[in-house]
Amino acid sequence: MRIKELREARGLNQTRVAEAMGVSQVAVAKWEAGRAFPAGERLPALADLLGCTIDALYGRKPPQEPPSAAAS
Repeated sequence: MRIKELREARGLNQTRVAEAMGVSQVAVAKWEAGRAFPAGERLPALADLLGCTIDALYGRKPPQEPPSAAAS
């Protein structure tokens, strides 16, 4: 996950993220180190806090839309 990179880009520290997410700073550190992952139900709030999509948390780019049938 790209939590650390996204957190730093927003100028947030681990303590601020932890407070906003209702978890400990240790939990955030574990997320960033890949030793644990946020619960699925926390992902929307984490993405909102970090100003990104859930896909971006995982380093994924949104899939390209297929060409429309009307363009054929």
